[in-house]
Amino acid sequence: METEFIFWRHATSAGIQVEEICGGEDKSARLWKAMALQVFGENGSDRFRTISHQESGAPLLDDSSQRISVSHTAHFMVIAMLPRTPEADLTQFGLRTAMGVDCEPADRAQTLRVADRVMSAPEIQLVEEYAAALQAGDAHHPPMPEEEARVLANVLAWTIKEALYKAALTPGLDFRTALVIDTLPEICGHPLVKSPRYGSGRIILPDGGEEVQMELFSYMSEGHVVTLAYSPKCAKFSRN
Repeated sequence: METEFIFWRHATSAGIQVEEICGGEDKSARLWKAMALQVFGENGSDRFRTISHQESGAPLLDDSSQRISVSHTAHFMVIAMLPRTPEADLTQFGLRTAMGVDCEPADRAQTLRVADRVMSAPEIQLVEEYAAALQAGDAHHPPMPEEEARVLANVLAWTIKEALYKAALTPGLDFRTALVIDTLPEICGHPLVKSPRYGSGRIILPDGGEEVQMELFSYMSEGHVVTLAYSPKCAKFSRN
């Protein structure tokens, strides 16, 4: 059991900065989240950082023009950041700041039970094909047993849907019809992997709104699948 909190700051191949907090497994979920946010705040480059929320629930980094997105499980938190964009309105969806992150334990079998409620038939087919590839093994994973591969592929799809939803900044979007997976990314072994296979998706905005193309990047960390969904036109740090 890891009782000390550990903070990591990563660049990623996608050009998005990711900060992770783990450890502290002896803490209750509520206390753990509060302490993880304290760890995040103390690791700012020039000041203590605090996170507030918009009316929609989307997170904002106080006194900063950086788009952030946050995801956490019981004892793992990830905060994704874009460069500062003082010209952009962070309270609204825009291509310059469209980005979301989600993390889930890689063995979260509950994702199998909700697959047909959040995915279309073509998306389920993509997941089944990726599960078969995981069984055979790929550049980042040895061959897996069938059930483990099915769970991991469905966890990946779930994190994509959640990350797209967060990037959209539009409450109430239907996961099956408005958040679309066109191709799956590979689950990379670390955030700075060379030449990853990115995935692609779309956000279909409501009331006849535009259809926004999104890029997908995913990697493993501390037993979790971490997925970033972002517009190819969003602000980025240097990209691998």
